[in-house]
Amino acid sequence: MTDAAPLSSHGEGFYDEVGGHETFARLVEVFYREVAADDVLRPMYPEADLAPAAERLRMFLEQYWGGPTTYGEQRGHPRLRLRHAPFHIDPDARDRWLVHMRTAVDALRLAPLHEATLWDYLERAAHAMVNTFEPSGIGPGRPAAAGSLPVRAAPTRHPRPEEKP
Repeated sequence: MTDAAPLSSHGEGFYDEVGGHETFARLVEVFYREVAADDVLRPMYPEADLAPAAERLRMFLEQYWGGPTTYGEQRGHPRLRLRHAPFHIDPDARDRWLVHMRTAVDALRLAPLHEATLWDYLERAAHAMVNTFEPSGIGPGRPAAAGSLPVRAAPTRHPRPEEKP
């Protein structure tokens, strides 16, 4: 997932074709505006200000799509799964991330092929980041603590015929 997008037939890469820095800055701006109001995703960002996370995402996406290599120069290999491992990313978090990213992608008003290309990558990346299927306990309608999660009773052991009761 870290290889840059191929060049188009007229020699430009995806990054340039969609508008370069301004397009990715807008994408990230809209996305983090949505995340800031999300009661499940917002707690995943330790900084009081979302600006550092937004800058990291913008730099990563720019580099991935053929723009400046600033992300790699400052942070090294993206290692997306490893960097996201400390966070509780269940299907609900993934789906919320995708809803907010969908809003951001729609705000760009890209050409259909560019929109589909970008969305395909974002959707695959979001699915790849899921690292648990356990509920987070964060957000509306969630259990308050792990202790309140339903627990399945241990199966009853029945004696084998050769065993005495």
